[in-house]
Amino acid sequence: MTSPPDSEPGTKRDEDDLSEYDLPFFERLVVHFWGMLLGLITRLTDVLLLLWHPRLLRPYWGIWLAERLHSPYRARRTFEVVRALKATGQRFRELIYGETPLVTALLAFKRAGLGRGSRLVDLGAGRGRVLIAARWLGAEAHGVELLGEHVRIMAPRLQPVGISLVEGDATRTDLRDATHVFTNWLALTPETKARLVERFRECQPGTRFITVTRPIESEGFRRLSHHWMLFTWGFERVWIHEYQPGGSSPAPTCAGGGTVP
Repeated sequence: MTSPPDSEPGTKRDEDDLSEYDLPFFERLVVHFWGMLLGLITRLTDVLLLLWHPRLLRPYWGIWLAERLHSPYRARRTFEVVRALKATGQRFRELIYGETPLVTALLAFKRAGLGRGSRLVDLGAGRGRVLIAARWLGAEAHGVELLGEHVRIMAPRLQPVGISLVEGDATRTDLRDATHVFTNWLALTPETKARLVERFRECQPGTRFITVTRPIESEGFRRLSHHWMLFTWGFERVWIHEYQPGGSSPAPTCAGGGTVP
């Protein structure tokens, strides 16, 4: 397994980890309102989809209310965040990204063949929105989240509908029983990605991986397709791979079935 990055969390480099994303005031204002609009749209589509499976509405509203009341991400240097960073060697920006709406997760999972009899593992599950989408399709849903505060608050709300959420480091998670693995590749550093890929190689051949923004660029992970999909921050590509140890990684196919150059 790859060693953690040389820089220790809590150093000046870590404190400035998000400085590259600073925007001028008016641009930041536009981004803020755009995010609010997308948040409203995705919440409405979530609720409409959950009307088809009303038993999932209660945990959904539960995690939404918990998010409104308290989020560990709002206090950037809380003990919980510092503890998590020190335990894994990750950087602060790797813990923060937007959420995946239910409609996006459902479309991605259906294209990846997730359904009854499948077992999805979400690495970096946050509040568990993606896990609810997996249960909507009848699959087993298991989430791993680094911040224990999320797990303590969210897990009791998700457990009644068969969703498990546990505290843990994604790079040390046992994935041998997974048929599908979802991870937001967007914010991860090359070091963290390398450690995850080593863990992915312990999966059964045929396991499918769904990543956001970037594909898995390692031998043995065949890219099946990629699709533009909506997230709470805008549109991003979602990549679907199949683990084929010993095989190569040919060019991905696009949503229409053609080959991407």
